[in-house]
Amino acid sequence: MSLESINAAKSLVADDVRLDLLREALPYIQRFKGKTFVVKLSGKATEDLQNLSSLAEELALLHQVGIRICVIHGGGKQLTDLASVMGVEQTIINGRRVTDDATLEMAKMIFAGKINTDILSALRNRSVEAVGLSGIDGNIVQAERRPPKEVLNRDTGQREQVDFGNVGDIVQINTRLLCVLLDQGYLPVISSLGADAEGTVFNINADTIATEIAVQLKAEKLILLSDVDGVYLDSKDPASRLSRLTTADAEKLVNDGDVTKGMIPKLQNIVELLRRGVNSAHIINGTLRNALLSEVFTDKGTGTMIVR
Repeated sequence: MSLESINAAKSLVADDVRLDLLREALPYIQRFKGKTFVVKLSGKATEDLQNLSSLAEELALLHQVGIRICVIHGGGKQLTDLASVMGVEQTIINGRRVTDDATLEMAKMIFAGKINTDILSALRNRSVEAVGLSGIDGNIVQAERRPPKEVLNRDTGQREQVDFGNVGDIVQINTRLLCVLLDQGYLPVISSLGADAEGTVFNINADTIATEIAVQLKAEKLILLSDVDGVYLDSKDPASRLSRLTTADAEKLVNDGDVTKGMIPKLQNIVELLRRGVNSAHIINGTLRNALLSEVFTDKGTGTMIVR
């Protein structure tokens, strides 16, 4: 067989694979058209501009097939990096950041400024009409200062009283502005800040904001794009990834100490989310090309899906 014949055969095989993928995706496209997905982007998923561009392409495809997309983003990785450069010491307890005044000022710059603008730029490059917001815009995230709490520090095993500083707890989510934008075909991109009635700004966990917005929008899915492939029984063993969990499974993992650090608040938020009406939640690796599309449009998926 000539080289040209071999290349032609390879091309036909590749075409068949692509067509098979389209066939597999079609039922999901039909099922989810007109549904709302809330997609949370982690700082690690957005720090590399090439990776962000790839994510924007995937979000654009979901948007183009008629899925209503609302993006929430944090920026913990970038905030930690800036704090290191500025010499501002950071304290993180059980995956939650203590936010002093200096850290809050940096969070405003990083969250509502750089990261939000980078995401908008990447989406515009894919012809998506996206609108950048923080939780303060349109009074989307109404919050109050978190009071000092006694917590069990899982790193030290000791109970301690913690003042989280300028960290807010959500009082209410106002989705009126988001609904207007989604109904008009826009894609909202929201950074993880909120404020109280006096306009005091708080740093709020992005997963928590995404969870509350997903509930209020009656979303079909909450998709958390992180830097891990999902939930593992053993973080050092790739084969221990769990592709599907129930809320009871997730609670047991947290209570038994089988998950640690940032995965603890993620699973706690998801359990509450599913009990309040969202159909499913997904934890996937936002640094892998096509992970989002594979999770939504294929039977196998790529991460961990949590259901009631």
